[in-house]
Amino acid sequence: MPSSIASLWKAPDINPVNHKARSIPAFNPLNIYGRVFLLSWWGFFVAFWSWYAFPPLMTETIRKDLNLSQKDIANSNVISLVATMLVRLAAGPLCDRYGARWTFAGILLVGAIPTALAGTVSTPQGLITVRFFVGILGGSFIPCQVWTTGFFDKNVVGTASSLAAGFGNAGGGVTYFVMPAIFDSLVQHLHLTDRIAWRVTFVVPFILITFTALAMILTCPDTPTGAWSARTQEVQRHLDMRDSFFSAVDRDRKGIAPSMDSGASPGLWNDTIQLNSARGQGHFSETQAQEDDLLAAASWELVEEPTVQGSAKAILSLPTLALSVAYFCSFGTELCVNTILGAYYAQNFLKLGQTGSGDWAAMFGLLNFVFRPAGGIMSDTIYRYTRSLWGKKILVHSFGAMTGVFLLIIGFLNPHSKATFVGLITGLAFFEEAGNGGCFSLVPHVHPTSNGLITGVTGAAGDLGGIVFLLIYRYSGTSYARVLWIVGIITISGNLLVSWIRPIPKGQLGGR
Repeated sequence: MPSSIASLWKAPDINPVNHKARSIPAFNPLNIYGRVFLLSWWGFFVAFWSWYAFPPLMTETIRKDLNLSQKDIANSNVISLVATMLVRLAAGPLCDRYGARWTFAGILLVGAIPTALAGTVSTPQGLITVRFFVGILGGSFIPCQVWTTGFFDKNVVGTASSLAAGFGNAGGGVTYFVMPAIFDSLVQHLHLTDRIAWRVTFVVPFILITFTALAMILTCPDTPTGAWSARTQEVQRHLDMRDSFFSAVDRDRKGIAPSMDSGASPGLWNDTIQLNSARGQGHFSETQAQEDDLLAAASWELVEEPTVQGSAKAILSLPTLALSVAYFCSFGTELCVNTILGAYYAQNFLKLGQTGSGDWAAMFGLLNFVFRPAGGIMSDTIYRYTRSLWGKKILVHSFGAMTGVFLLIIGFLNPHSKATFVGLITGLAFFEEAGNGGCFSLVPHVHPTSNGLITGVTGAAGDLGGIVFLLIYRYSGTSYARVLWIVGIITISGNLLVSWIRPIPKGQLGGR
């Protein structure tokens, strides 16, 4: 059996320096790395499900029940993203200070409350208020990515983060299937009225979100080495190992016989002897790799508590700007398309109705199961063979440019042939969703000592993109094609404008 397939359930090899997994046991929840991976993507999945639970039912049912105008619907879409953006900005520093697990569980538990209260809405203003607080759940993307990054080593971190995000984002597609299906079942089998049935459907995501948050708290650790508060002790051990190793290597190069350093533990000294011996036997590449791991443990793996000066420096750097612009365009596009696609199908194909248009629109989100991970895998593969972060960066902006091209084509053609429409939406989904995966494959390399902060800022930029693009929709009425070609022009321009920026800051030691 190929080792790459067996690794999906086999206990992973562990980097002895940072205790991160070198493979992804996606189908092994009994293993701690597999369990963290499962709850990372599942937590974001149920959050995304609830976050986007309104649009599938708003095409007909909620619109009629609350007597919503097009302006009311557009305003509720925008306000939901405003809440998500604010939470994502806060979630990054919270992850750096308290750890991703508690931040993740906290967002889910807080967001579960307005999900349960969705059924109390009776006015357009009430809908806008509830959607604002449900939007808190969209912030779960940040701890999802930070938690995943903390458990998987750099050879698979792009794949792991893109799989977790891709599976999670697919919740935005599943909700287009599931919410109308639950609604139809309640009406047909329990004989509830439309007014009651749509409200009861929100009980399902509430239960799932609450259960998932409790599972995170009760069954998973903060880091591979235990509690978040104790991580500095492990970092100090890494520093001691690095210093002992480089000291021994320096003695070897000078021809000085090894001597036991009184300040080093026997375990560290034995590691040093083995590494030094390997160098002497000519295993240079293997020893160099271990040397790189030691250096990474002292730089890349050390997440610092946020300070005003350090945070400002990281946020205002050009590489952070490049990531933010790329994600502004790619994830902003996804949020915009997720919001309007059901109504766009209903407009161009009148016979579909609410459930039919929702089913077709769901496919865009469901493709995240494949396309977003594909972007991360392609990014990791390029990095593995080139050892250059420029390869990852070029891939991100290439995907971004092609996303813009597909938006322009759809916008100008405005297809009324279902085959053409579905084909173009599928092409758009590939480049846009793979671009998201590629972008967050690059994120862990940029200012790695502020990983939560950069993840939060980049993620919030995606929500800002969604807000801007939905404001375009807000003032375009039901001219969905016009919205898409305008977004396409912004997407192409944005990626070209930042494509020249270095992948990581000049002189940055870690994250390479």
